Amino acid sequence: MDRRKRTELLKAWAVEAGFDRVGVARLAAAAHGESFVAWLGRGDQAAMAYMADRVEVRLDPRTIFAGATSALCVALQYHAPDALAVDGDLWPRVARYARGRDYHNVMTKRLRRLARRIEGAFPGSRTKPSVDTGPVLERDLAAAAGLGVAGKNTMLLHPHAGSYFFLGELFTSLDLEPELQLSDLCGSCSLCLEACPTGALPQPFRLDARRCISYWTIEHRGPIPEEMRPQLSDWVFGCDLCQEACPHNDRPRASTEPAFAPSPPRLDLDLEGLLDLSEADYREVFKGSPMKRSRYQGLRRNACVAMGNRGEARHVPALGRALSDADPLVRAHAAWALGRLGGAEATTKLGEAYATEVDEGVRRELESAIASSA
Repeated sequence: MDRRKRTELLKAWAVEAGFDRVGVARLAAAAHGESFVAWLGRGDQAAMAYMADRVEVRLDPRTIFAGATSALCVALQYHAPDALAVDGDLWPRVARYARGRDYHNVMTKRLRRLARRIEGAFPGSRTKPSVDTGPVLERDLAAAAGLGVAGKNTMLLHPHAGSYFFLGELFTSLDLEPELQLSDLCGSCSLCLEACPTGALPQPFRLDARRCISYWTIEHRGPIPEEMRPQLSDWVFGCDLCQEACPHNDRPRASTEPAFAPSPPRLDLDLEGLLDLSEADYREVFKGSPMKRSRYQGLRRNACVAMGNRGEARHVPALGRALSDADPLVRAHAAWALGRLGGAEATTKLGEAYATEVDEGVRRELESAIASSA
C-alpha cells in the first residue's frame, strides 16, 4: 500500500473511532520551539513546573519513541448546544470544556482502540497516544496537521469549528502523507486580547499564566493572592472569555458527543451546594469530571471567592458556616468573602470566628475581613 492510500485509510479509521476531524503531521523540530523556551524563561508558566519537564521531547517530537515519523492529530468538538443553556450561579462560570466528562478519558480510550487497529493491520509498526498530559506541543502538531492555526489568544482556531475542541495525537512509526497548513485567521482582530480582564494576554500569541483566571482556579494550589481574588470575578473553574470574544466562535460547530454535555447530579449544584459538599459526596458527584483537577479544597476555595465577588448578601449564611470548616484554606477564603460582602451579619460571624480561630494565617484573614466589613 502506498503512502497516500495508507494515510487516507488511517484517517478514515480515526473518524470511525469517533473523532470529528483528523490530519497528519510529519514529525520535525517544533515550529515554535524558541517561543516555548522564551515562555518558560519569562516565567509565564507560573507554578506549573511540569511544563519544563522533558523539554527536549517537546522541542522535537521525533524523540517520543525510536522510529516515530508521523502523528495522526485528531480533534473532538466539545461545544454542546445545551452548554449555553445552563443557569444558576455556578455552571455559567465553569468553562464549557469541563461541564461534562473528562475528555482525557474519552479521547484516550478512542486513541488506544485506534492504535490497536493500526498495529494489527500493520505488523511491526509502533504507536503512542497522547492527550495533552505528555511532553508534546500539541498545538504546533495540530497546526502542522491542518486542524487549525494559532490565534492571538494562543488557542487553536479553525475557520468553521472555532476553538471549542479538544486535541489528541497518535504518534506512529508509519510514514504518512502530511497535510497542507491553514493560514492566519486573526488578521487585525484583537477582540480576545481586549476581553481578558486580568491582562493575561499582554500581546498577541502570548499567555501569561500568572494573570490567567484559568490558572488560578484550576492549577494553583493553596491560597489565592488577595490582589488576584477580585479579578477572578465569579469564575469557579476556568474561563471562556477570550474564546467567547472570538468571531470564529459566533457559530461554532456543535458537539455530537453526549459525554461533554452537562448532566445531573453535578448540574444540580449551585455555589452554596458546592461549598457545603462533603468530601465523600465530592468524590461521588465529581467522579469522571475534569473539575477534579482543582481538588476538593480548591473548588470550595473558588466558590468562596465567587460568592464574595458576586456581592449578594444571601451567601452570608453559607460563608458563615464555612468559617468553621475543617480546612483552613476554606476558612480563610470564606472570611475574605464575608469581608467583601460586609454588613452587620457578616461582621458578627467574622467576630465570632476570630474569637475561636487558632490558625495564624486564618486569623490574619479574619482581621482583614473584619476591617473590610465594618
